[in-house]
Amino acid sequence: PWPTADEQPGPDCWCGLQGCIESWLSGPGMAADYVARGGAPGLRPSDIAHRAGSDAIAEACCRAYARRLARALASVINLFDPEVIVLGGGLSRIQRWYEDVPALWDEHVFSDHVVTRLVPARHGDASGVRGAARLSNQRAD
Repeated sequence: PWPTADEQPGPDCWCGLQGCIESWLSGPGMAADYVARGGAPGLRPSDIAHRAGSDAIAEACCRAYARRLARALASVINLFDPEVIVLGGGLSRIQRWYEDVPALWDEHVFSDHVVTRLVPARHGDASGVRGAARLSNQRAD
């Protein structure tokens, strides 16, 4: 997502650049953001999300993650106007995204009315693996 003034230049990315979407919107990116805000190292993103109600740093981290995801998905909505966006991966198990993110993306979408729905993958964070296995089986046939 495009960075806000306080997010620049962004965290280092594995590709050698800074502030790439993967460095913000991945599990390791969320954990690194938590530590950068003063949180204890070693927590998984699910632990950070679970603590958000009682830990101010975890709450700030989750709010920042939701804002970043909303900005990123607003770009997808602006380009493709999809009916639905399906989240996969480990962070897709965090339920607050499905309410928080759509409430935030309207500010960045170039439309008066957004009908795009944000939903978790049907088979959770294993959807990608299941799809790869299915494709592999089809090739074997």
